[in-house]
Amino acid sequence: MRWLIGLLLNAGLLMLLAQVFEGFYISGFMAAIIASLVLSVINMIVKPILLFFTLPITILTLGLFLLVINAVTLLLTAFVMGSYFTIEGFGLAVLAALIISIVQTFVIKPVKNA
Repeated sequence: MRWLIGLLLNAGLLMLLAQVFEGFYISGFMAAIIASLVLSVINMIVKPILLFFTLPITILTLGLFLLVINAVTLLLTAFVMGSYFTIEGFGLAVLAALIISIVQTFVIKPVKNA
């Protein structure tokens, strides 16, 4: 149940980001739910591999490179979704990853711990 709540909150967050940023487009709420699901799968499968290979640079940057890894997973999600979900530029992906990370820290993770 908590996973479903997190999935819906992520979908709502993606919709909010699409409203706020010009280069961030998502076609609808159903596409946002699917994108949230795809992002979850990518975070389970691809992100640990990226973390393993970028561990030295992550340590050197004191963990700030994790933001780049989150942006890459977000761009990979946009690539998988095709025209239903697009992000124009790496900078926007980094900004969106930062906002998603902050919101997940303060909103979604406390909901999962409840």
